[in-house]
Amino acid sequence: MKIRSLGAAMLQGKCPKCREGNIFPNSIFSYRKLTVVNERCPNCDAVLIPEPDFFYGAMYISYAFSVALVITVMIILTWLFDDPEVMTYILTVLVANVILLPLMLRYSKILYLYGLGKLKYTPIKE
Repeated sequence: MKIRSLGAAMLQGKCPKCREGNIFPNSIFSYRKLTVVNERCPNCDAVLIPEPDFFYGAMYISYAFSVALVITVMIILTWLFDDPEVMTYILTVLVANVILLPLMLRYSKILYLYGLGKLKYTPIKE
């Protein structure tokens, strides 16, 4: 069994306890069930939703992602186009937010679960 690093497990959306099972049951491209999280890890049976409404705190991380995106887009537009119109900023930020929304939602939940989920990495011995 190959041991998966913390960074690789977070990027791939794997369980914090075993780093093998998926946190999300669906693909990132299934927009109808984008935010659905497995109740338990399919590999080690760890509880991935420790309490009702646990992931409400992930909204703060998602908000931070959105603010970082707005600032980044504004800096890039100002650098490339030398002070474009306000509508250019607004439309570019809206389009970037819509495109990156699935990533921001998923990774905010992953970061929140890894940070506050109280699941410690314990590899399964076979």
